[in-house]
Amino acid sequence: MEKLIYGINNLFEIYFWIILVRCLLSFVPTIDWYKQPFAFIKDSTDIYLNLFRKLIPPLNGLDFSPIVAIIVLQVIQYAVVYGLLLLK
Repeated sequence: MEKLIYGINNLFEIYFWIILVRCLLSFVPTIDWYKQPFAFIKDSTDIYLNLFRKLIPPLNGLDFSPIVAIIVLQVIQYAVVYGLLLLK
């Protein structure tokens, strides 16, 4: 059970870092988002980030939806991992 909890926690952490890298790379204007590994980063994060982009429109050209998406991801991670720890 501990390995399952550890693995799930690691998946959340990896996805957090992929979102963070996506946000940082968005400031680099010369990136070709259709070439690997950038296409993988874009495709795997935009599915989740688009949920929040629908709710939070950009303000003065700044997209704050990744901040909310990361906070929600951290809350979900805590709830899942803590819930599994309680079941253990």
